[in-house]
Amino acid sequence: MELIAFIFTLLVAIEHVYIMVLEMFFSTSKTAQRTFKVSEELLNHPKVKTLFANQGLYNGFLAAGLVWGLFFVPDSFEISVQVFFLLCVISAAVFGALTANKGILLKQGLPAILALLFILLSI
Repeated sequence: MELIAFIFTLLVAIEHVYIMVLEMFFSTSKTAQRTFKVSEELLNHPKVKTLFANQGLYNGFLAAGLVWGLFFVPDSFEISVQVFFLLCVISAAVFGALTANKGILLKQGLPAILALLFILLSI
């Protein structure tokens, strides 16, 4: 169960690195247009680019926290750190589903919920 928890937590971290890169560096790409269901014109607006970069930075922090919890935290704190950052991801997914797009809960929330579940089952 610990290996499955590790894999799911790592997948959530990788997903948030991808989101960070997309939002910070490729926010005007065709992929961003499809992913966020917004027009090229909107994505090219300077304020929108800034907002996307800001969101991307937050996603990067979530990924960094998960990687930190998986690889760099002392063993006695690794579960606490992983649970904290997974709860942050889940909270962000719930908020995103309520305010922006219901699909966020499935795409970002579900992997984090599964990772959290596997962690709790491995304790």
